[in-house]
Formats: sequence, structure tokens, C-alpha cells
Amino acid sequence: MSRHPENSPRQVAPPPTRCNCAALREAARYVTQLYDQHLAAAGLRSTQFSILARLKELGPTTINALAHALVMDRTTLGRNILPLQRRRLIAVKRGENDARRKELHLTPAGRARLEASFDGWAKAQAEFEGTLGKERASQLRDLLRVVVGTDVRAEADARA
Repeated sequence: MSRHPENSPRQVAPPPTRCNCAALREAARYVTQLYDQHLAAAGLRSTQFSILARLKELGPTTINALAHALVMDRTTLGRNILPLQRRRLIAVKRGENDARRKELHLTPAGRARLEASFDGWAKAQAEFEGTLGKERASQLRDLLRVVVGTDVRAEADARA
């Protein structure tokens, strides 16, 4: 059976302003640039800040657990931790209870770099909230947590 484009309904691209993915990615790039600008003085990018901050919160953890906590692909996280390892801000060590398990640890240098970045983070946070308003920024964070907590991938798989 051959396909005849003239017989099939024509697909029309939706306007970019209606695409949830595009809107979220554009907003993420905007916010990332803002935070990167303020974190640069401490020698970190926003992704690196997030990794160090979450590692501080979790304590020693596996790359899989950290990737899950950051809602990141494991291989993407792996690429992002390499510069942090080279700079000795994080270390990979064997697990205390299981030598086969590799754990990521925040080093003293990593903790110091994270603490040095708090001022830049606070400035970025204040600038963002100054533009959007504290209440709307708080509502946005709450809404984004709902989005992250909703596993739309699993729901889509269930419908297929």
C-alpha cells in the first residue's frame, strides 16, 4: 500500500507559543543564564551548583541516586561531574558497606566552593524574584515541583 500525501490529512505545526516543552525550555535557558552570570564569580555554573548543593543535602550517594534526585539522565550527570572531579570538588569512593558500590562525595574543597557561591546564588534569586515577584516565584516553584512529581512518561507509556 502506498502513501498518498494528497489523501492524508495535512499536519499543521502548532504555534510555538502553545508548546509546553518549548516554553519550559526557553524559561529554563533564561533562568540558567541569569544564575550562571551570578555564580561565575565563584567559578561555578548553575548545573554544577545544583549538583554540589544536592550532594551536600544527600551526603555520599551513587550517581544513579543523584541523577534521580536531580531529574537528570545518568550519562548527562556523568559528563557534568567530570569537571567537578578534576577540580577535586567531588570524589568517587568505594561504598563503606559495599566495596562494589561507587559513591560520590562532596570534598572539603567542594563544600568551600559551594559556600563561596551562596552570595551569587542569593543575588540571582533576588533578581529573579524582583522581576517576577516573590509570591509568583514561589507559586512557580510549587507548580514546577508538581510537574516533576507527575511522571508523564509513565502515563504516556500506559496509554500506548
